[in-house]
Amino acid sequence: MQLPFQNRQDAGRFLADQLAAYAHRDDVLVLGLPRGGVPVAYEVAQALDAPLDVFVVRKLGVPGFEELAMGAIASGGVRVLNEEVVRSLGIPQQVIDQVAARELRELKRREALYREGRPAAAVKDRVVILVDDGLATGATMRAAAAALRQQEPKAVIVAVPVAAAEVCELFRGEVDDVVCAATPEPFRAVGFWYQDFSQTTDEEVRELLERAARTHPAPAANAAPGDSHGPSYGRQSP
Repeated sequence: MQLPFQNRQDAGRFLADQLAAYAHRDDVLVLGLPRGGVPVAYEVAQALDAPLDVFVVRKLGVPGFEELAMGAIASGGVRVLNEEVVRSLGIPQQVIDQVAARELRELKRREALYREGRPAAAVKDRVVILVDDGLATGATMRAAAAALRQQEPKAVIVAVPVAAAEVCELFRGEVDDVVCAATPEPFRAVGFWYQDFSQTTDEEVRELLERAARTHPAPAANAAPGDSHGPSYGRQSP
């Protein structure tokens, strides 16, 4: 392998090679974290012959210091708090609730924008491969994994092209499998390991999801793994 990756597509193809054991299975679902994780996830889903959907996560920034995360929320109504930040700054519950309510509105707006009316893919009893373009602190991925657990998947696999080695190790106790294709030292930052790390647009996310839906429809909520009949998408609770 040659780092840096050329772009997210290149990274996705490399990551897919590390996930070959999950190819051509009727119980696998690939979820990309927007926006940068979706181009990576698209390549993974195509290589594995699996359906693709988006899984939206929003950071809960500390008021006045928005870059500092006091937690995150994700699709499925899950809230994950950074108890150390909340406790050390003495952030009251009312403030947390206000920030969470604002970010929930944005989360729902993005879900509607990306799916264009398509309900979320069914997660229950599926092997879910959760993909991003990299892991630095892991906060966003941790919120996503916690949200997925509440929807009763068969297994949750965290998969990224590049990550900090210590963050990958932390996830091994939280999910069923972790695939970090590259863990360079020193890590620096996710974008350091891409030649082209330009921002993924909302339109790109929509186009990739639409393209994937035409060739690999996501499982319906009431369909057992392997059942290809019925509607293409299953609705999840908001």
